[in-house]
Parts: sequence; C-alpha cells; structure tokens
Amino acid sequence: QVQVVESGGGRVQPGESLRLSCAASDYIFRGFAMAWYRQAPGKQRELVAYITGDSEGRPNYSDSVKGRFTISRDNAKNTMYLQMNDLKPEDTDVYYCNRLIPRSGYWGQGTQVTVSS
Repeated sequence: QVQVVESGGGRVQPGESLRLSCAASDYIFRGFAMAWYRQAPGKQRELVAYITGDSEGRPNYSDSVKGRFTISRDNAKNTMYLQMNDLKPEDTDVYYCNRLIPRSGYWGQGTQVTVSS
C-alpha cells in the first residue's frame, strides 16, 4: 500500500536542480491541499510550498524558496512534485509531503536533499 512515499532526493552542488516526487494514497491526496515540508535534525519542520486541491492547483511558496522552487500535482496519478532549481546549501534537509493541514499518520520517510560543494 502506498500511503505516502517521497523520492528524488540526492546530493548536488550549489546551483544545481532536483525534482522531488510524492506518491500518496487516494484517500490522502484527492481533493486536498498538499504540501512539501522540510526538516533538519533538531530543527522545527518548515512549510516549503503547498498547492490547493481544486482543479486550479494554485501554488504558494515560502519566501525562502520563492522563484526557485515549483510545486505541481498530477491528480490522475495522486502524485505531487517539487522542482527545485538554483539549490543552495541552506536547502539541505529531509523533505516530506503531507496534507497542508498535516495528519500525524500521513508522514512518509522523507527524502534527503544535500547541497554541498
């Protein structure tokens, strides 16, 4: 069973790009605003971006990633994406997806993004 599975992380150099994917079960994904979060050990989880659950799929971004990251969703595949361009060392974190109003049981394992020269 899918539940929530994040993928696409890796180790890149500053200025490079990555594309994260989040595959979720239908009951978690369909019709709900979905979000990407990130968290480093010992730090609070940060909301990175979210996208509404209606047909318009309107995106919103934190100031720290605006202009560099693009969130999107494919409702037919119950999958959400995060295109991350011009990555910076401060983007290094574990990235998670969940509903915009997160449910404790819907956290996946996350995917590690490391930006380092």
